[in-house]
Amino acid sequence: MTKEDHYNRGMELYAEDKMGEAIEAYQKALEEDSNYPDALHALAMAYASSDRLDEAIEVGMKLIEVSPEDELAYTSLSIFYQRKGMIAEAESIGAKARTLGWKRQLQEKKEEEKKD
Repeated sequence: MTKEDHYNRGMELYAEDKMGEAIEAYQKALEEDSNYPDALHALAMAYASSDRLDEAIEVGMKLIEVSPEDELAYTSLSIFYQRKGMIAEAESIGAKARTLGWKRQLQEKKEEEKKD
């Protein structure tokens, strides 16, 4: 099976609320490619859904290393911190997500202006 196959299987299991099995599938995808952003994000979300917030935060931090421009990764990590009661960290990471969102919006606006 490919990393995508493991990831897709994990998504199916997640949708069925089978978090333990979903986590295993995402981990298998990451054995194939430890920097696979989709699997990292899904694994972090599965950990968070299982109230395994320390692991969700750890994987969320790895995701940001792999995808430093992914505002959703920062938003998710901020939520994990918030749920754990780490408000200062949540606010700091949340600010980074907002900054990335603004940068994306500016870029989209520039691209629209080029079309006109």
